[in-house]
Amino acid sequence: MLRELIASYARTPRPRRIAVVGNAPLGPDPGRAALVDGCDLVVRITSLAVDRPGELPALGRRCDVVVLHRGVLASPFTFADYTSRLYLLVEPGRLHWEPEVLPDWWPMDLGFVPVSNYEFTLPLVHLLGLDVAEPVWPTTGTLATYLVSELFPEATTLLTGMSIVDNPEQTTFRHAWGDAVEVTAEHRLSAEAELLRRWNAEGRIRLLP
Repeated sequence: MLRELIASYARTPRPRRIAVVGNAPLGPDPGRAALVDGCDLVVRITSLAVDRPGELPALGRRCDVVVLHRGVLASPFTFADYTSRLYLLVEPGRLHWEPEVLPDWWPMDLGFVPVSNYEFTLPLVHLLGLDVAEPVWPTTGTLATYLVSELFPEATTLLTGMSIVDNPEQTTFRHAWGDAVEVTAEHRLSAEAELLRRWNAEGRIRLLP
């Protein structure tokens, strides 16, 4: 059911190439931006950014699906053109302490689709070698990558804008939009970086610079 819903926002009912774009700042690269925008489905994360007119291409401009959480720091792009996008809400904190609330500024006419913790979050926690009884869980970017590569195993999943792959020791996340934010205590970036690099080596995903 979720596969079919996501695919309905793609350029083709059976997407063959999917881009997952994280929030890390990226330098100008017209080739990367063209690869992203040329995909059948483009997934972006939380306080996302896209290339604006007049800027050198770096991130691409398309966005079909947004994966976010209840504590999102929304950018000007997060809810732009929201009636044409699918919004998927990941809720790993609901397994422990996170309340079921939405920010006051959430668009009143915007619905969302929850991502099942039991189908996706917990299996990914296991893959990361973490204890499901502890309040630890993956970042939204890694969870989004797992989600689409699990639902569309026949597609090529391109991943870019994920700084943890090369810098798992960071204590703050720099974003393409907005101020840097602290890496919160529930994340284990080294485990995520190792898993993403392994998926790249195995061909499950393709890391873009």
